Amino acid sequence: MMKLIQGILLGMMTAMAASGSMTKASFGTAGDGTPVTIYTLKSDTVEARIMTYGARIVSIRTPDRAGKVADVVLGYDDVQGYLADTNYFGAIVGRYGNRLAKGKFSIGGHEYSVPVNNGVNALHGGPQGFSQKVWTGKEIPDGVELTLVSPDGDMGFPGTLTVHVRYTLHHGTLKIEYTATTDKPTVTNLTNHSYFNLSGEGTILGDEMQINADHYLPVDPTQIPTGVLQPVEGTAFDFRAPVAIGKRINDPDKQLQEAGGYDHAYALNGKDGAMKTAVVAFDPKSGRVLTVTTTQPSVQFYTGNSIPPGLKGKDGQVYGRNSAFCLETQHYPDAPNHPVFPSTLLKPGETLHTTTEFTFSVRK
Repeated sequence: MMKLIQGILLGMMTAMAASGSMTKASFGTAGDGTPVTIYTLKSDTVEARIMTYGARIVSIRTPDRAGKVADVVLGYDDVQGYLADTNYFGAIVGRYGNRLAKGKFSIGGHEYSVPVNNGVNALHGGPQGFSQKVWTGKEIPDGVELTLVSPDGDMGFPGTLTVHVRYTLHHGTLKIEYTATTDKPTVTNLTNHSYFNLSGEGTILGDEMQINADHYLPVDPTQIPTGVLQPVEGTAFDFRAPVAIGKRINDPDKQLQEAGGYDHAYALNGKDGAMKTAVVAFDPKSGRVLTVTTTQPSVQFYTGNSIPPGLKGKDGQVYGRNSAFCLETQHYPDAPNHPVFPSTLLKPGETLHTTTEFTFSVRK
């Protein structure tokens, strides 16, 4: 009987460790005085902190091959750093993540305008996008659900858009589920903009990247897709087999030179809407592996080209160019202005639903 009881207790403890735990605390206030809450999700191998300002991932702590735990995403020690942030560290970006050419798009013959904030283009929903809003948090099993209601006309977008983003943690996987509904036809492209450094410090140029894509999207000098899906074969953009990020980043390729490195969308192999492996990143120094799976049709691979030198981050760290990489699972940039791209149009009565998972493991 005692062995049976011990077995039951062990099973319960194992289940609790697998499902994880969550706590919440105050993280200061936004610029208008709105309280900001931070949620800490814990599993047996990963701890993730999520805050309501920008629905941002503040930290992800996970062990290396020797068991040493480090924070593998860039960010700041307090909410004040995020209020001044221009890099979108850890944020959910929208209403339209990535770029819209000249901040314009049309629905049903009517042209809409979003304030430009990236040269001549609108980036990540305009100057007051979702990354700068305080979302409403709610505890759910294994995680937190964050909700934002974007009113009709917000940054020029039509329709009242209601967005729910669920972060859940199970073992080594942080899952992000996005849902959205609207009361008028609108466009939306939601993604998370975390910056990963699998070593926890230093440069990411030695990390090996593998991207499940036969094509990428070349861009014009303002970073807007030309509309062509270019084969990666024979180019510096071929990551179908693992390649160190820094191996070809300085090649005399016009696309790389104009962007200052990689900042391009990859058309993922596999069906849009079906879960598929998008990326496997490996840090030889720490042994950490990040596997990204998603239902989205593309991933934006960005090598932190515009991180300003000497930027002060968490725990006394100083960031700079190539301090991290981003893997933004999403629809294609500027899709509303390219009829051949997968559509980002959302209509009343429809529900947008996408899923992305970040799984952390180690190689010996």
